[in-house]
Amino acid sequence: MEMIGRKMEQVREALLELKEKLAAERPVSWNEFPDISLYKDQVISYMVRQIISFKKDGLITSAMLNNYIKDKLLPGANGKKYTREHLAGLTEICVLKQVLSVSDTGQLLKQELENSDPKEFYLKFLYVLDRELAATAEKIDAEWEIETLSDVALQFAISGYCSKLVCERLLDIIRDKKLRENKALNGDQKKSDKK
Repeated sequence: MEMIGRKMEQVREALLELKEKLAAERPVSWNEFPDISLYKDQVISYMVRQIISFKKDGLITSAMLNNYIKDKLLPGANGKKYTREHLAGLTEICVLKQVLSVSDTGQLLKQELENSDPKEFYLKFLYVLDRELAATAEKIDAEWEIETLSDVALQFAISGYCSKLVCERLLDIIRDKKLRENKALNGDQKKSDKK
């Protein structure tokens, strides 16, 4: 009986830790980013503190950073140094790529940044992230029995799946609209060239 009680207490502590992490941990605000530009290895170690995760390995690697720049998800480095804009963008990418493909993440960021500057979008991103993390933390009950955890995990997984479906479809709609606009623009240009 004592062993069962100890295991239940461990589960309760793990659930409380999860709830507290979701309720309290947040990426830093724009103004809390370092005032100086960072080298790539400093950026990679900085991002470990920036992303809420129970796993600290592989969040961002040098190759990933290079690929995000190559794929135009991030601006190029200033010399060999990275600024607040890079740190904010990497934070956004690291969160969004947990749900979306890198391509869809890039499209979403590009769409959002068409209407705002990097600081403005980062503040919006933090607001939405804070709201969703707080709402998720509220759903966690430290008194859940070990037998119900798989049921709860299933509910969260299916909720995540449904949200992903909606997000991907919304991005498809945006992509289709842009393609139609580009075709119309190219058609008008061809007509103008013929005159």
